[in-house]
Amino acid sequence: MGSPTSARLATSLCGIALRNPVIAASGTFAYAVEFASLVDLSQVGGIVVKGLSREPMDGNKPPRIWEAEGGMINAIGLQNIGVQAFVSEKLPAIREMKTPVFANVFGYAVEDYEEVVRVLDGEEGLAGYELNVSCPNTKHGGIFFSNDPVLLAGVVSRVRALTRRPVIVKLSPNVAKIEPLAKVAEEAGADAISLVNTFVSLAVDARARRPRIGNNFGGLSGPAIKPIALRLVHEAARAVKIPVIGLGGIANGEDAAEFLVVGASAVEVGTATFWDPQAPVRIAAELDSFCRAEKIGNASELTGTLRLN
Repeated sequence: MGSPTSARLATSLCGIALRNPVIAASGTFAYAVEFASLVDLSQVGGIVVKGLSREPMDGNKPPRIWEAEGGMINAIGLQNIGVQAFVSEKLPAIREMKTPVFANVFGYAVEDYEEVVRVLDGEEGLAGYELNVSCPNTKHGGIFFSNDPVLLAGVVSRVRALTRRPVIVKLSPNVAKIEPLAKVAEEAGADAISLVNTFVSLAVDARARRPRIGNNFGGLSGPAIKPIALRLVHEAARAVKIPVIGLGGIANGEDAAEFLVVGASAVEVGTATFWDPQAPVRIAAELDSFCRAEKIGNASELTGTLRLN
């Protein structure tokens, strides 16, 4: 197997040097520090911590996870300790890491995003932000930021004005067309976009005639969504000039290569870490092996090389 720190994998994202283009996705790698005994974090390309809100959140009622065919459905409900506790309890250890760490930020009003970023921007130790815009704006009748170009532009531009750190916008796949929203994020000041987030799904117990998730609906992730995610990443990458980070069902190095080929500059690995906590490191090593076998000098040479029939 190859090496996750091979020169073939070295790249940069929004001006930030990454030892490899494989990043641990938000919501699947806790606050990074919890994985220190399971994974050599110095070999991970980057880490996005679980979503942070203004105040602590308990999340949804259980059951919150259901193993589906080819993946999993979750309705965790963005449970987190809140931005202030993150700064005091988690950030000191993150500052000691040699791996770039990004804070995932979410809210239910633009002011929520602004306050979280305002708190974090006064602290050292973070490489940038990833905005989770797959949330309903409670000030506008529950319209999702990710589905409305005006709301999306508003939250991205307001956060952009608060920080010099890179701002990544994580787009939802639960839209009719991804290209217009990718362009809106770019025009509003995003340094990169990441996609896809999970697909709204329903698992049913036919005998009980009830949903298998306590919150009724959840988000589908894992290998089952990869073909759709590849299509959406390809469409978004053709629509914008900023980097695209691809995610959705990546379980091995060749999966990662596929996302690069369709236009991604980096990838995020999420659901795979539930059965293999070392998945980001393993996938990077497998990507290195793929590049060596294909006689590719650097993985970045794969980006955007898809040849449509």
